[in-house]
Amino acid sequence: MIPEHISTILNLKSDFPILNQTHQTGNPLTYLDSAASSQMPTIVIEAVNDYHRRYHANVHRGIHQLSELATEGYELARKKVKGFINAKSKREIIFTKGTTEGINLVAQSWGRANLKEGDVVLLSQMEHHSNIIPYQMLAQEKGFTVRFIPITATGEIDLVVYQQLLADNPVKLVGVTHCSNVLGTINPITEMARLAHEYGAIIVVDGAQSTPHMPVDMQALDVDFFAFSGHKMCAPTGVGVLYGKQALLEAMPPFLGGGSMINEVTWDGFTPAELPAKFEAGTPNIAQAIGLGYAIDYLQAIGIENIHQHVQTVTTYALDQLRQVPSIQIYGDSPSRGGVIAFTLGNIHAHDLSQALDFEGIAVRSGHHCAQPLHRLLGVSATTRASFYLYTTSDDIDRLVQALNKTVQFFKG
Repeated sequence: MIPEHISTILNLKSDFPILNQTHQTGNPLTYLDSAASSQMPTIVIEAVNDYHRRYHANVHRGIHQLSELATEGYELARKKVKGFINAKSKREIIFTKGTTEGINLVAQSWGRANLKEGDVVLLSQMEHHSNIIPYQMLAQEKGFTVRFIPITATGEIDLVVYQQLLADNPVKLVGVTHCSNVLGTINPITEMARLAHEYGAIIVVDGAQSTPHMPVDMQALDVDFFAFSGHKMCAPTGVGVLYGKQALLEAMPPFLGGGSMINEVTWDGFTPAELPAKFEAGTPNIAQAIGLGYAIDYLQAIGIENIHQHVQTVTTYALDQLRQVPSIQIYGDSPSRGGVIAFTLGNIHAHDLSQALDFEGIAVRSGHHCAQPLHRLLGVSATTRASFYLYTTSDDIDRLVQALNKTVQFFKG
C-alpha cells in the first residue's frame, strides 16, 4: 500500500468535483488519464466562473473597471507563472494555447529567422509529435536536416551518442521532452542544456509532463525555451506558457500579427510591441489564464515537492502491482520516471483493453499517444497508458489491477 504519510497528505479527491461521481456502469469513476488532461479542483472552477460572472471584459484595452479587473487578474497569473518556474522576468512568460503552440512559436519565429540549409535540428526518439512536426514542416521549406538521438533499451536518452551528434553535426537547435508521455522517462535536462550550449546550440524543452508533477526551475535548468500546458496541471484547457530567455525573445520576429502585438502601425509597416505582448496577438484566453493562476496557487499550497513525492510513490506501487498481471508488457524502465505507465496485455488490442477497462469505470488512454515513431521503434502499433496525479490513490491502482486480471480471464474464455 502507499505509505500513510503520503496518502494522508494528498487525500484530495474531495477537491475535484468530477472525481466524486459514479461511472455510468455503476462502478466508481477511476480516472487514470491525467497525462492527457488533469482534472480541475473547485477553487479553479470557481475562479473561472467568477471571472465570467463578475468582471468579464477584454484586457489591456480599456480603462473602465471591468477591463482593469480583468487585466489585473490576467497579469497576476503571469506573475504567478514567473514565480512557479523561477523565470527572471515576467517578460519571459508568453501565454499560449498550450505546449504545441509554444513549440510552434519557437519553430516559426526563432527557427525561421535562424535555421538554414546545412543546419541540423536534433530531437530525441521519444518526442511527442508536437516536438517533431513543427521542425519537419519548416525543414521542407528551409532545407535543414532533422536528426534523432537514439534511446537505450531502458528508454533513456543515450548521452554518449547525444554528445557525439553535437560534436559531429552543425546542430543549431536541440528539442527534447523533459518527461516522456509514453515511457515516463525523466530526462537529464540540465546536462543536456549544458552540452547543447557547449556546442553552440539552443535547447527547447517540452515540459508538458514535468511541470505539473515536479519543481521546474528555469535558472537551474538553463534552457532557452520551455513550453507547458495548463490543462495538465489542474487548469482549464486553452492556456499554456512558453518561457524564453529574454534576449532570444527580443531578437525574434512576431509569430502572429494583429491587435495587441504592435507598438505602431502605419500604411508602410509596423513596429512590434515590447515583450510579452509582442507574441500575444489578439484577445487572449483570459479566463483560462486566470484559472491557471489559481491552479498554481492550489499546487503551491500543497507543495510541488509533496506532489512529486506522491506521484513517485504511486508510480512505484503501480509498477509493482502491474508486473504481477499475467502477459503484461510495460514499456520504459528508467529509474528516473514520472507518473506514466504504457503497456500492452498479451494479444489484446489497446483499444479493446481501454474499452474493457471503461466498463469497469476506469479511464485510461489507448493509442500511440502522439508518438508514432517511438511506437514503431518499440515494435507496437498502440499501447494502453495509465497516468497518475496528485489525486491518484492506491485504491485506484488496485481497481486497475483487478480489472486487468478480469480482462485477462475474459479473453482466455
